[in-house]
Amino acid sequence: MSAQAPSAVVLVRPHHFHPNPQTQADNAFQSAAVSGTGMAGRAYDEVSLVAATLQEHGVTVHLFDDDHDASPDSVFPNNWFSTHSGGHVALYPMYAPNRRSERRPDVIELLKERYRVQDVIDYSGLEHDGIYLEGTGAMVLDHVSRVAYVARSHRADPIALERFCTNFGYEPMVFDAVDEAGVACYHTNVMMCVATDFALIGLDMITSADRRLEIESRLAAPGRAVISLGQAQIRDFVGNAIELHGSEGRILALSQRAFAALTAEQLSTIERSTQVVPLAVPTIERAGGSVRCMIAGIHLDSRTLRPSTAAETRGHTLSI
Repeated sequence: MSAQAPSAVVLVRPHHFHPNPQTQADNAFQSAAVSGTGMAGRAYDEVSLVAATLQEHGVTVHLFDDDHDASPDSVFPNNWFSTHSGGHVALYPMYAPNRRSERRPDVIELLKERYRVQDVIDYSGLEHDGIYLEGTGAMVLDHVSRVAYVARSHRADPIALERFCTNFGYEPMVFDAVDEAGVACYHTNVMMCVATDFALIGLDMITSADRRLEIESRLAAPGRAVISLGQAQIRDFVGNAIELHGSEGRILALSQRAFAALTAEQLSTIERSTQVVPLAVPTIERAGGSVRCMIAGIHLDSRTLRPSTAAETRGHTLSI
């Protein structure tokens, strides 16, 4: 089992999905903040299919429904919490005010019930000081080398980042990254994915040549293949992928749009170690995120449930 690839995930299925007007200004991947006819229903169906497909590949899926109409980005839970080996959970301060209600006690209670949780470190109070760190959107974590890669933005405040890295034992590696128009990358995980045997990254987006070489070297150090992505591939969410562990080995979950943008050579490199699983999420991608943003990986040890408890909870794996 790879430390980089969790075998269980949390998904949130929204009932009132639409692109968030409060994140439109700095998310260049986001479509106009409108709610088209049938958009919410299509997003609901897309999450349902993602959950079912991951489960078919042997990934444990904890699926939560969100029927609140004031949290349009709830489909992206990886921004408000993360889990870590040793039983640690982090809660994060969110930039957009209407995203702060996405933090759910029932998700944390499920983690405590099903997994060994030693502590929950809550950074959300930093919001009152205008300090934000949007979880594994703002940070791409190398769990093997213990490095937190971070594209500089107001969604990744250095104060919060320093606190996280000190508490969780990561080395911060911060860099500036911009697109062809000079717009800063709003979340690191749209341009970068670290897997066990390879990494996907938009190297050309990193403005400093020295920093670019340093990051490429650090990613390659454990023996990974570093796959450089072009700007067009970044726009197609190729960087917004996540490696998971299924019943027959590691898989790479990414969108069908991202899969179509991979070159044959890139795909061949990925498939040396990982099965690629394309997922159709075109409606959700209108909100400026893709498959990686939708998936909160669980890097916690499972509890051994009593037989009665196991029977009671088994039916909730895909419906909490």
